[in-house]
Amino acid sequence: MVQTEDGSTPIASGSRCNNSVIDDVYKDTGSLFEEPSAMTTGTYVDEKERFRTLATLQLPRLYAISRRLVGDDAEDAVQDCLLRAFRKFSQLEDESAGPAWIASILINVCRDRGRYKARHPEEVSLDDVEEFSLYRTIADEDPFPYSDSLHLDFLHQFTREDVHHVLLSLPEIYRVPLVLVHMDGFATKEVARIIEAPLGTVLARLHRGRKLFERKMWDYAGESGMLKEVVS
Repeated sequence: MVQTEDGSTPIASGSRCNNSVIDDVYKDTGSLFEEPSAMTTGTYVDEKERFRTLATLQLPRLYAISRRLVGDDAEDAVQDCLLRAFRKFSQLEDESAGPAWIASILINVCRDRGRYKARHPEEVSLDDVEEFSLYRTIADEDPFPYSDSLHLDFLHQFTREDVHHVLLSLPEIYRVPLVLVHMDGFATKEVARIIEAPLGTVLARLHRGRKLFERKMWDYAGESGMLKEVVS
């Protein structure tokens, strides 16, 4: 991942959740919480309220993850996730695991949408990516010769939307673990459970995903005219 001159590694900036959009999604799923006339037991009412609590607390995070994984389809993906989660809520035995559980449902929803849009899995050659270092490339290419903070000036060229565009260009197998670990704070072991992959596979995808993200940031900067001299 990109390194600044002090050695730190700032992952792509996360987008803030649009509260009005979240409210709209929550209203759209309001029918989930309307108690069916045939189900009037206290158990159902309690389950419904517990799900409401979980959904309300996790909704901003779900939307943020979805936005980073499927872009403009985020609202629909979150609504599908809530529908599936409500139907399966009785299967959740440990409610402390609720955040990871509902996140795993969202990941599956996003994957389904990706498979629907692309029948063939994404493939990418990493032969020329493994050796790529954005930090070293910026230093070697010196795109801003009059800059006293070369690497920071490069990063400052990127708006939130630019970063989001680069992120969405990554293949799903790399984008998902990057988003969950570096943007949403999940531990790698949690991610392994969420995406149902061995821990070693998750770690390998994180490494390759970071390398690919760096390369795509550099390519995007060149294509977008960002590599111009900074006048201080």
